[in-house]
Amino acid sequence: MVNKMIIRLGYVAISKALDITSSGTITYTNYLKEENKDEKLDKIIKSNLDNLEKILNYNVKNNIHFYRLTSKLIPLATHKDVSFEYINKYKDYYNEISKIIDKNNMRVDVHPDQFCVLNSTNKETINNSIEILKYHINILEALKIKNPVIVLHAGSSVFGKEKSITRFVNNFNKLPDNIKNSIVIENDDKIYNAKDVLSLCKKINRPMVLDYHHHICNPCDNIDEILAEIFDTWKDIRPKVHFSSPKNKTKRDFRSHHDYINSDDFIQFIEKIKKYNVDIDVMIEAKAKDDALFRLVRELKYKTNYKFIDETSFEV
Repeated sequence: MVNKMIIRLGYVAISKALDITSSGTITYTNYLKEENKDEKLDKIIKSNLDNLEKILNYNVKNNIHFYRLTSKLIPLATHKDVSFEYINKYKDYYNEISKIIDKNNMRVDVHPDQFCVLNSTNKETINNSIEILKYHINILEALKIKNPVIVLHAGSSVFGKEKSITRFVNNFNKLPDNIKNSIVIENDDKIYNAKDVLSLCKKINRPMVLDYHHHICNPCDNIDEILAEIFDTWKDIRPKVHFSSPKNKTKRDFRSHHDYINSDDFIQFIEKIKKYNVDIDVMIEAKAKDDALFRLVRELKYKTNYKFIDETSFEV
């Protein structure tokens, strides 16, 4: 009997079904105005961690096995003028959250924002980027995440792609091993296409995340020629891809994410990759979050003969 390819769907950070957030924050300006700064920060952090636990329990009850953690879990953690303990102080919270993740074999990863640029030509930006990476690995390790993943873009193209890739490799090699061993690189929608990023990933021996919408915006010659190589970069870890739909077909809005997923485009993508017969996790990057995930599921059930294993996983 031929093994079936299993696809699992995930969503990013916020559950639309729950009226809570694990991204509560405070600006540095408002933090300075607070009379009891530490108490205010402590209250926000505890609220975020409590709400993260609720979101993960929601995921468990709805068989969502793949989830992207917010980068805003701990406000001001990477601000150069704010220093506070955010790991040991909240160890009990992390341990409870970790139990949920581990018991349910949930895949949880992170994706720092656009300010994390490892190949910048600005030394301060590099230092800030390293602090951002340290913060993310601290959180992943506190949560005892197996095979931690921090998704990055290749970044700047100042002085050309070749020199920029060299800067990335040089700065990557200076990172602590626990950070190096967690980084995966994603193709972007303007500069580094899938072939560029695959080449970089081979240089640093790290996996590549294929963002299919970014590929449509910034294509390489023939994606079919390298899909197998992209999936192979993950070695013993289940490959993941990102999928989103454009906000509008206009040039101005094409790069922006739609609230929902165009199911026809998604089906076309699955049909393209199913010949590789590799189990894959697909991160749904849509503004409607879990609502978009479940709408896509309903449309897939109507439009295809995919066999659903549970609420968010199916065989092709």
